[in-house]
Amino acid sequence: MYRVGLIGCGNISAVHAQVLSELENTELVCCADVIPERAERYGRPAYTDWQEMLKREKPDAVHICTPHWLHPVMAAEAAKQGIAVFTEKPPAIDTAGWKQVKQAAEHVPVGICFQNRYHPHIGKCRRLLKENTYGRLLGIRGFVTWNRTKAYYEAADWKGNWATEGGGVLINQAIHTLDLIVGFLGMPDQAEMTASSHRLRGVVEVEDTAEIYLRKGEIPALLYASNGYSMDAPVMIELHLEKAVVRLETDFMTVIRDGKKEEYCCEFLPALGRSYWGAGHKACIADFYRCMETGGTYGNAPSACDDTMRTLLKLYESIRPQGMR
Repeated sequence: MYRVGLIGCGNISAVHAQVLSELENTELVCCADVIPERAERYGRPAYTDWQEMLKREKPDAVHICTPHWLHPVMAAEAAKQGIAVFTEKPPAIDTAGWKQVKQAAEHVPVGICFQNRYHPHIGKCRRLLKENTYGRLLGIRGFVTWNRTKAYYEAADWKGNWATEGGGVLINQAIHTLDLIVGFLGMPDQAEMTASSHRLRGVVEVEDTAEIYLRKGEIPALLYASNGYSMDAPVMIELHLEKAVVRLETDFMTVIRDGKKEEYCCEFLPALGRSYWGAGHKACIADFYRCMETGGTYGNAPSACDDTMRTLLKLYESIRPQGMR
């Protein structure tokens, strides 16, 4: 049984706490948050100082669910104490922070919450590519059109700031879609981004809209992401193959070929928390602890996320204000 601590007890922490309560080999034993009432929400020993929690409780692993900029320093300190780390996305907001996370993984197991990799239809699509079922990949496009208002950013003072969030719609809402696209494409040779603020101009420092162009060899990949829509619409990724077009949306995969559509409804995974967070959290976290138990290689270790993070950080390097680079 792994004794697990939780750092950061905001909205997403509820998903982690629920999964930990459902797994047979984990137990949530302590929590930390700068707001005492939040630290106490799970009925475990509560701390406002996360470092004190680590030293006094000595958990086997810790889940980091704090504001973005804190992820690397917390991962590094936990690793220093021999405590395994499972961190929410993004694992870092700059190259120095990403280096810290990778160094932590040299000493303890480190996992990153890219839970959408665990959706059944994503695995099915990977197999189609690997087996060359519909021929070689010719292009990819993706769309993330969600709704974030002024009130969303006013509810958390760290969001919308370069120094603490590290960016806007791409690093926060569309990072999972970028991760999947890079996974299908491979590490791109070219990565460019244009960013702007439309709905949230004057409200946040960071972008609310991003247009990304990636290229590997002759294969282009496009991603459009915006927080300016009227709802949190389902994310769509489309792969153009020699013999078919494969479209991924929610838990569905549609194959379009010879003028016909074939729809595959993969095993339904109920979402934990908000529906647009996806439904892969339990599988993602369970696999982390399975690999800890067996000594297996975790698919969301920093080494397996390096292409995504290098691409993300390169894109932001080109648009981040000079003083924040």
